[in-house]
Amino acid sequence: MTGERASLRTSEVADQAGVNVQTLRYYERRGLLAEPTRSTGGHRLYPPDTVALLQVIKAAQRLGFTLDEVAELLDTGRRRHPTPDLRQRAIDKITEIDARIADLTAIRTTLTQVVDARCDSLTHCTCTDCPIPYLTIGHRPDGDTA
Repeated sequence: MTGERASLRTSEVADQAGVNVQTLRYYERRGLLAEPTRSTGGHRLYPPDTVALLQVIKAAQRLGFTLDEVAELLDTGRRRHPTPDLRQRAIDKITEIDARIADLTAIRTTLTQVVDARCDSLTHCTCTDCPIPYLTIGHRPDGDTA
């Protein structure tokens, strides 16, 4: 009974980690969490460090790592063979983020131009300097529709 006392039930783990029960079970199925032991009554019993593990998983996701990447990083850590894998993956994420920031900046610039030019249609805009490059899609140069 002492082992069960130190363990946490599903709802306790979910509450303490700030996730829902479905997320907890999904992480189990994905292999991010070890399958919990069962109480004599059949309830799932998790070790207390499960809460910290869930917080690590959620933090890694907030940093942009996919669940597959998190699983690989956790597996590397579980094997206790230090590798530069996390560092390199972080460098790669920074590169991805920089590219997304550049894309979002370009999108924002174009949308600002659309607003400033008072564009009113993707295909039939009446503003004089429409910044949308695909304005004439579906139209022939002679004005007939394609």
